[in-house]
Amino acid sequence: MDAPADSHAAGVFFVKILLDSSLCDKIVRKRDFFMTNIKNNAGGQYAATENFQNNEYVSLEYEDETEIVKPSLLLHSCCGPCCASAIFGLIYEFDVTVYYYNPNITDRAEYEKRLESQKVFIDKYNSSENRVGKINFIEGPFEPECYFHEIKGLEDEPEGGQRCRECFRFRLEKAAETAKLGGYDCFTTTLSVSPHKSYELISEIGRYICVRYGIGFIDRDLKKIDAYARGFELAKRYALYRQNFCGCEFSRGRK
Repeated sequence: MDAPADSHAAGVFFVKILLDSSLCDKIVRKRDFFMTNIKNNAGGQYAATENFQNNEYVSLEYEDETEIVKPSLLLHSCCGPCCASAIFGLIYEFDVTVYYYNPNITDRAEYEKRLESQKVFIDKYNSSENRVGKINFIEGPFEPECYFHEIKGLEDEPEGGQRCRECFRFRLEKAAETAKLGGYDCFTTTLSVSPHKSYELISEIGRYICVRYGIGFIDRDLKKIDAYARGFELAKRYALYRQNFCGCEFSRGRK
């Protein structure tokens, strides 16, 4: 069956890295078939494909008997402005839950400022009449001791070096673990928003972790949608706190 001209192209992977075909089918079908979850109340009149790579589609002839659903995404977030810019690039495709887990921010006052900024944005967005869906929020544990344990011996590394790699890894690993236990379809991070962070490194780590935990990873370079500049604009619009360093005590005053 040929897909109608106005349908989404079949077989488009918005999740690049999947552990198994069953999860791949689940997520890609939601995306390619108008994000439609078939209730099948019409006695099997829907043509549900068994192969998402074929040019087949789910008929919307009986649209009143379908339910529009989005894949669930756990978005690891480092701060309010980066989260805000990432959200506007993801909210139309995913049911987003923001996960604030940043033990690298060892200064409690700084941690709380960024946490509050995160909550302010989400509250304002969710109360907006023009919002698309609702953003949920989870705060991870404040555990700076875990950060110091993970980067022990790397304190003198330059910014962007091995210390940063380990910092990215254990935060993304915690996000993947939380997403897996919470039953989410996939996870991703706001870390690629910053022009000071290597997308290639973040992508490499995310790909490895998603295979290890058996959960989808949204592998996107958010810099390509000018998310960093947009974060500036959204910070002003929502009156969000904007920090001037990455977060850990080693990044203060460093480049």
